[in-house]
Amino acid sequence: MAFKIGLLGLGTVGAGTAEILLSPDGRHPLLQELEICRVGVRDISRTRSLQLPENVLTTDLEAIATDPEVDIVVELIGGLEPARSLILQAIANGKHVVTANKAVISRYGQEIFDAANAKGVYVMFEAAVGGGIPVIQTLKQSLGANRIQTVIGIINGTTNYILTRMQTEGADFAAVLADAQQLGYAEADPSADVDGLDAADKIAILASLAFGGRIKLEDIHCEGIRQVSAADIDYADKLGFVIKLLAIAQDIESTPDEEMLSIRVHPSFVPKTHPLASVNGVYNAILVEGEPIGQLMLYGRGAGAGPTASAVVSDIMNIAAILKTETVPIPHPLLSCNHQHYSKIAPMQELVTRFYARFLTRDTPGVIGKLGTAFGNHKVSLESIVQTGIHGNLAEIVVVTHDVKEGNFQKAIDEIRAMESIDSIATILRVL
Repeated sequence: MAFKIGLLGLGTVGAGTAEILLSPDGRHPLLQELEICRVGVRDISRTRSLQLPENVLTTDLEAIATDPEVDIVVELIGGLEPARSLILQAIANGKHVVTANKAVISRYGQEIFDAANAKGVYVMFEAAVGGGIPVIQTLKQSLGANRIQTVIGIINGTTNYILTRMQTEGADFAAVLADAQQLGYAEADPSADVDGLDAADKIAILASLAFGGRIKLEDIHCEGIRQVSAADIDYADKLGFVIKLLAIAQDIESTPDEEMLSIRVHPSFVPKTHPLASVNGVYNAILVEGEPIGQLMLYGRGAGAGPTASAVVSDIMNIAAILKTETVPIPHPLLSCNHQHYSKIAPMQELVTRFYARFLTRDTPGVIGKLGTAFGNHKVSLESIVQTGIHGNLAEIVVVTHDVKEGNFQKAIDEIRAMESIDSIATILRVL
């Protein structure tokens, strides 16, 4: 029995997926039963190195989503539209769907999964987070017996590459970003990556799976790495830290009757002894803490044709295995998504964490004492406060706090910002 695949998109990941499906030798025997039936592209006349079966290419993507011969539609065109509409159209026509589209899943997951459950089909999205890292099925299946407490990830390769180079070369953000764009590691418009939006899409998906509830993307606090300077990288190193863009989802104060999560994306000081501190370059890693498993870290390439296509094909194989063994497919409890409630997300003001702050101050007597008093006024306990140097007529002062409620810290910062002796607050970063 051959399962027929309709492929939407033949870009980097689409071509990688097709290559695996067309060369099954030496791989799992189930791949022998997967057949590329149709492939949707923008331009049929374009020269391609991939040798596809005759007459499979088409520019009519809707025809693939509605083709009665297609069993599984694989959406790899990216973006919100027409991807969302094509996924819904495929579901409406009884097709199972595999996608690598984190933006569509994080924004329209409720609509898509409700439609899939009503139609009795599967939507699989392993490649949406972490490229080839098998984190989706790990959370859905392998860790299903655990109470998950925390998911922390470096899940955007572009920002990790930039921060790694800033760390190793002592370069500033703008210079490394420009070079990353030339090398193809960053887009011409890098906003989704460097402003944390891509990581927010991904942690929304991981948090939903880890904690069993739907996540509203707008509830996720999101900061990027534009404010991180070479000076901050240097201070982090001297203090025993590295700076990473982290996506964090934590169960902070759940009870049997009510769940409360903290979900956020922001650059953080990470202790050099922490498992995530040594994840460099374009690599991704996801650290999961749960009971009874303890701590588990998944690590690998977060993007690229090979790793992402590997995840896509594994999803196709999961669906094919179900179709092969079940006469009438029913929602598999460990593969389908049936969350109905929305998880409650705590406001950032309630977060308890440590902070690093760097101030540029006018070199006047007593400024350190004034800073200490302002923090004390708002119950912010300081681990250290030091003047690190003079830049022109400005003194640079670096502060690291003990654990403090974010709301209290921000009130202290508001008071400090109004001081005449403060020229600017150069950087504020949280400490893991």
